[in-house]
Amino acid sequence: MPKSTGLLERGGSQPEGLWYTAKRRLLGPPLVNEQLGEQRLSKPLALGVLSPDGISSSAYGTEEILIALVPMVGLAAFTLILPLTLVILFVMTLVVLSYREVVMVYIRPGGSYVVARENFGPRIAQVCAVALLIDYVVTVAVQIAAGTAAVASAFPAVGPYKLEICVGVVLLMCYGNLRGLKEAGRSFAIPTYLFAGSVILMIVVGLIREALGQLHPYDPATMHGTYMLGSSTSGIISVVMIFTLLRAFANGGASLTGIEAVSDAVGAFRPPEGINARRVLVAEGIILGTLVAGIGWLAHITHATPYTAGYPTVLAQEAQKVFGSAFIGQSLFYLVQVATMLILYTGGNTSFNGFPFLTSYVAGDSFLPRWLLKRGHRLVFSNAIILLTITSVALLIIKDADVNNLVPLYAIGVFTAFTMAGFGMAKYHHTRREQGWRYKFAINFSAGALSLVVVLIFAVVKFTEGAWVVLVLFAILVPALIRLNTEYRAEAEVLETVTGEQPPPPPHYSRRVVFVFVDSFDLATLAALRYARSLRPTSIRAVHFVIDGLRAERLREKWTRADRGVALDFIDCPDRRLIKAASDLVEREIQDPGTHVTVILPRRSYSPLLGRLLHDRTADKIAAVVSRIPRSAATIVPYDVPSRVEVLQSRQAAVKAAKAGKAPRPAESVKSLDGQAAIAAELARQADVVSQHALPDGKPRRQQGQRGPSKGTTPIGSVTTPRKVTVEGKVRVIEIRPVEHNSVLAVEIHDPTGNLTAMFYGRSNIPGLICGSRVRLQGSAGIRDGQPVMINPAYELVSAVEEE
Repeated sequence: MPKSTGLLERGGSQPEGLWYTAKRRLLGPPLVNEQLGEQRLSKPLALGVLSPDGISSSAYGTEEILIALVPMVGLAAFTLILPLTLVILFVMTLVVLSYREVVMVYIRPGGSYVVARENFGPRIAQVCAVALLIDYVVTVAVQIAAGTAAVASAFPAVGPYKLEICVGVVLLMCYGNLRGLKEAGRSFAIPTYLFAGSVILMIVVGLIREALGQLHPYDPATMHGTYMLGSSTSGIISVVMIFTLLRAFANGGASLTGIEAVSDAVGAFRPPEGINARRVLVAEGIILGTLVAGIGWLAHITHATPYTAGYPTVLAQEAQKVFGSAFIGQSLFYLVQVATMLILYTGGNTSFNGFPFLTSYVAGDSFLPRWLLKRGHRLVFSNAIILLTITSVALLIIKDADVNNLVPLYAIGVFTAFTMAGFGMAKYHHTRREQGWRYKFAINFSAGALSLVVVLIFAVVKFTEGAWVVLVLFAILVPALIRLNTEYRAEAEVLETVTGEQPPPPPHYSRRVVFVFVDSFDLATLAALRYARSLRPTSIRAVHFVIDGLRAERLREKWTRADRGVALDFIDCPDRRLIKAASDLVEREIQDPGTHVTVILPRRSYSPLLGRLLHDRTADKIAAVVSRIPRSAATIVPYDVPSRVEVLQSRQAAVKAAKAGKAPRPAESVKSLDGQAAIAAELARQADVVSQHALPDGKPRRQQGQRGPSKGTTPIGSVTTPRKVTVEGKVRVIEIRPVEHNSVLAVEIHDPTGNLTAMFYGRSNIPGLICGSRVRLQGSAGIRDGQPVMINPAYELVSAVEEE
């Protein structure tokens, strides 16, 4: 047989699909599981990757406070911002101290979710899970929207295109994280240090200029496009004023987002994970506190006022005022804006690190779908990354990428997680009462109580601005996660019950019937018939359900001419309900309690997209119905049509080249051989080859060119009585069968005259003895069920796998 360049002749290798090839080109070569341990973060890299969310929130936290105060109290807002900033810093200090205990005790990824799960149980922990999931999605939207505002502050012309810019950045961030954690870390760590350094420089220069009397405030009354100034401080103790202060405090709470991310990704740190995470958390808290305090103080001095359009931002106005309009000053102004833009954009990357870790942990507890547990091409949780991208882009579109519209959705989730982490750690210390537990209990309980107060404040003062959406999501998602877990536990309980009991003895059926459902006479049908014979049933029946009489007649003629050794039954199906006809046939056959029915369904496999368009899934539908009938089973035998067509085309190209007296080219086409007609002719020829390979019952047939018995060996077909013989044949089937407390290796060989089974007791493998190899056996042969059988014969491997 000439060598072919077809897919099936390339050493048995599986070709890469279009989707895998595209993924490999876009994301790089796949990482293997052994490289998972290498995808860990050092402390400097972790600070850059996991802290942008928390550190960058300082860029808009002060502005959000002013948005709540300026319309109500006017210039007094620049005085009230100082005590509000101090309160926020106090809350931040308690939260950081609380999470220092979290990352030391619970070094596994999951953060406050793990704390709540271990101390309050998995069901209550779903409140924390939902809070964090919402927080991560909103974090991406807020950070990217704020980053766009920073761009527009430096280049106002891009303002009208803020939504398009936001969506593009989210997609770019998704791509970077799909490439792997280390790759994303290298790309997104630098902006953290650049932003912190440039803003601290701005704060220092601002304080120096203030001390020298060179830092003069803006006049908000002359600024156009800002929020309208309110009516001073009259009624400072009124209910409305108290509400305004609470609303401003709630807005400022956005400055504390991102602290949770470090505890959610403890597993991404290099060992010792807990100690390294604790140090990174403290460093993040110090940087964040410095930035919040400094930006708040400069707002107090400069009277930077927020604009209704969202730009120029308060931070941009401070940088402009501090650095001045000289060349160096303008250069530093643009440096601050570039750094702010980069860290706000990459601040969303915190979610792309924390969200997948959290979803995998919750899915591992069976409260989220298990496909979120799968690692992708580059050993990251690709499904979770894609899910986060879709939801955050949808949120940006709904809210028009406006930071002030997104903030009301923000802090409820964040502070709910802070609350459960604080109370959970308080319970942990109170239960174990280790050395110094009282101090730790006081810290954690205080952090939990204060965070709970913030949640309540936010739910009340921000209810009409969008907080109600978050509350509704809590009411929907928490029961949904618990319901999903109930379903998973019910399935696991059934499986454990089945596997835990003593398995019943295997059934013994006096009659085993195999139906081969035939739609047309082709290679797929022949493959199904060969598989049906390998089951060695009591009887084999080929069945065709007649929908088209003319087509059925043509099938009958082909079947009779081929003489397959199996009768073809024609069953009328006037209503064309193939599935019902199949189930009725099987149900009639199993009316005898001692009968078991197996249905063999040949399925022709095509390309995924075009195949679904051109061909239905009748075999799958029939198999689903038959499998529900007692004492019956369905087996689908696939036949890959596209690969076989390519093989045939390659073979015909080789034949054509041989006739022309030249070597074939690998990609040479055979369309010149009248295309489909030539392929059809080749398929018919191969069908005849397969027919010659098959061994019809009682009609042994020798194919042309097949290797016969060697000299000195006995044809298998002549072994009809027990005697000592030497036989030689090709291995067809290898099975490992359990026998009491041992196993037996059953090897079926065949030559042109028949089949013989060799039983090797106590063996599960013989090197070199594989399907397709040729072997010589010597020993005593007996007869079992009409077939020759040899027990532990001497064997000699004659040749490796033979070509057909």
